[in-house]
Amino acid sequence: MEPLGLTPIEKQFITEKIRVSPNCYKVKGKIRRKHEVAIVLPTYCEAGNIRKLIEEIESLNIDPLILVVDDSSPDETAKIVEEMQKKFSNILLIVRPAKRGLGTAITDAFRFLLSLRQKPKYIITMDADFSHNPRDIPRLLSLAKMGYDLVVGSRYCPGGKTEKWSPIRVLISKIANIFASTILNTKVSDCTSGFRCYSIRLLKDVIRRLHSQTYEIQIETIRQAVKNGFYIAEIPIIFTNRKLGRSKLTLNEIRQFLSYIIKANLEEYFAFPIYNLALLRLKNRNLFTPMETYLTLLLEQNKKLI
Repeated sequence: MEPLGLTPIEKQFITEKIRVSPNCYKVKGKIRRKHEVAIVLPTYCEAGNIRKLIEEIESLNIDPLILVVDDSSPDETAKIVEEMQKKFSNILLIVRPAKRGLGTAITDAFRFLLSLRQKPKYIITMDADFSHNPRDIPRLLSLAKMGYDLVVGSRYCPGGKTEKWSPIRVLISKIANIFASTILNTKVSDCTSGFRCYSIRLLKDVIRRLHSQTYEIQIETIRQAVKNGFYIAEIPIIFTNRKLGRSKLTLNEIRQFLSYIIKANLEEYFAFPIYNLALLRLKNRNLFTPMETYLTLLLEQNKKLI
């Protein structure tokens, strides 16, 4: 119910609830019951995967709320989800007007779920391309229910591994994660994994400090969890390279991820505002640390792997 007697400008400063404007996104489907778990599936051109993935999640018997965030995929991924809604009553679909990046898709999903009257206790994010095995979802949940606020499905902790990746791509990923773990001062071995379970209390605390556009959202959420004293755990998973479709990870997104780590480090240890470094980069585009330069060169030599 909208407050009475306020001007349109005054209404912009209402902070009691996090609202998703219906003018920006179309939300299709209805919430018919309370769900303890929500599963967020960001999609862009996943028509070849989304139907089977949803069916496998439904077979887990955990009755989750499945929230698909689609960036107006030209392959009509959203239409397939709408068809699935006729079969399953626990699916919601948010259609965004254009491709806006993984980071914004995840934070938009978080904001939407936090705006619900009956909020889920646990929110899982995962890729929609079968890189992450949906049968690992109960394992993530079991650890979250033990009191951990962020449970990461890890490729690099003991027992975890990657399949169908070239040695050079594994090397790049491991170097990036060692770098991120060192900068963030955390024992998490896979800071870039997108297969995670968040507690609702963690998201309530950090949502207003999440500003990532793309893949650096994985680093940003771990950083905020560490800074604010939340409990983090890892479980080993087997990450399988995409079964269908092509990878959408670009060299520019990898560079943004590396830049975020460096900016966050400067902000954390030297009280150097991130926006100042951004302005400095605009003036000098060759401003890269040796580690960032090394990883960028590796990526440029192996663009076909990304």
